[in-house]
Amino acid sequence: MRALRLLLICGALLTALGAPLSAKAPDFAETKKKAEAGNASAQFNLGLMYAKGEGVPKDDAEALRWYRKAADQGNALAQSNLGVMYANGRGVPKDDAEAYAWYNLAAISDDDARKRRDELEKTLTPEQKARAQQRSTELHNEIEARKKAAGK
Repeated sequence: MRALRLLLICGALLTALGAPLSAKAPDFAETKKKAEAGNASAQFNLGLMYAKGEGVPKDDAEALRWYRKAADQGNALAQSNLGVMYANGRGVPKDDAEAYAWYNLAAISDDDARKRRDELEKTLTPEQKARAQQRSTELHNEIEARKKAAGK
């Protein structure tokens, strides 16, 4: 009885402090609907769901596809996650230069991506770094052209 009372008190305190007693996973169907409508945050979340296997079977190729859609709209978290996928060869062949390019784009607003980029840079040859920086410029220009065409 004492343990139950203590549990209820702790639950009440957590609720009063605004902490959820259980976290609800995002609804796959609703997230997919928003993602298909072009919502970059939903596209990122859908990529995350596929990457982690939350609510769907784990599928790196689908995660990559949805991250790319969000990244193409300038979503820094999706850009950073693309960097992780290329750095680790998840769903794509391992490519440190491509990983660096995505981290570099995300680094503008994501400290974790900046740290990953800087660590990866230490392992690149001068030729790889030059190719990575060129690829980053290309990706940036493609993203900006898409944004401009979409009126964003």
